Amino acid sequence: MLVLVLGATLGLLLLQAMYEDFRDLINDDAGVADIVVYYGVKLPSYLSVVLPLSLLVSLLYTLGQLHRNNEITAMRAAGLGLFRITRGIWIAGVLLCGVTWYFNATVIPWSVEESRSIRENLAFRREAKGAALDRVGMVPGVTFNNQREGRMWYFNRYSQFTHRGYGLTLVQMDKKRHELFRLLASEAWYDPTRKSWVLYNGREIWMDPVNDEVIRTDWFKEKVESDFSEDPSLMLIFDVPPQNLSFTELRRIIDYFAIDSNPKATAYAVRYFSVLADTLGPLIIIALAIPFAVTGVRVNPAVGVSKSLGLFLLYFVLVKTCTALGSRDIMPALWAALVPIATMLLVGLGFFARVR
Repeated sequence: MLVLVLGATLGLLLLQAMYEDFRDLINDDAGVADIVVYYGVKLPSYLSVVLPLSLLVSLLYTLGQLHRNNEITAMRAAGLGLFRITRGIWIAGVLLCGVTWYFNATVIPWSVEESRSIRENLAFRREAKGAALDRVGMVPGVTFNNQREGRMWYFNRYSQFTHRGYGLTLVQMDKKRHELFRLLASEAWYDPTRKSWVLYNGREIWMDPVNDEVIRTDWFKEKVESDFSEDPSLMLIFDVPPQNLSFTELRRIIDYFAIDSNPKATAYAVRYFSVLADTLGPLIIIALAIPFAVTGVRVNPAVGVSKSLGLFLLYFVLVKTCTALGSRDIMPALWAALVPIATMLLVGLGFFARVR
């Protein structure tokens, strides 16, 4: 039943994805092979949503069948406790927690990043047919504040196709946030072979940090800055909404801004810890499904199913509320992720203990 529900739900989500993306793929001149590969790569990214829902529906159906046929009543009359009857389900839940962790840490990040890369490459390929290369894959107004090194970056536009930024303004500040110098360049790119930033056709303006006056101005044709270690890929994903980033990308942002106390990174930390907390999702589903699916024989099974689904809906409301509070720094990011999980797990275990 779990496999059947999982397949049906993935199929529905695939149809929704085709409804949303198919026309854009055709406009990007994607061939049949491109479309098949794109949806094949994108499909695993839905597992984080589909697996808990499929587990809940399959549990409610299976336990409801046992309840309807009085099989659970017969086993309890034979002296078996509820935990002993359902221990196979709990063991499966623990194994599914491991599966969820594996998916969240490896499969889903790969799916999210690779499917996004396929879409971008298709769009770049179409744009390259009728535009200058520096206009292909253009991201306007890229900003990046490196508080750790005291540097602020601003590109008028950044081409993901050429991996070059155009119209760079870079400000270097001291520990007291006074400007030391400013770099202006028409083009700038990161050279991985030299592990340096290369600035082309610009000037360097030196400032007096005491009175903020210009000391001197030096023009340059090309300038190599080996002390600048900023990763351009990190600059680009920092403006992407947290829910559109993979687990690996969220980790990169959190690690980079761990010592900076950057308020913008809070939303990414909440999302990151929520993905980690989702590992316990199967146990929550089991704790909510079992008590209401095995209610007394005089109670209609649909009543228990409705209560279980209602608690599952309450869980999602609690997740959204805590996420909003965590993103606004009203609640610590870790607590925003753990409170919904811990609350519903305790509620489910409480109902489970009462049924016993």
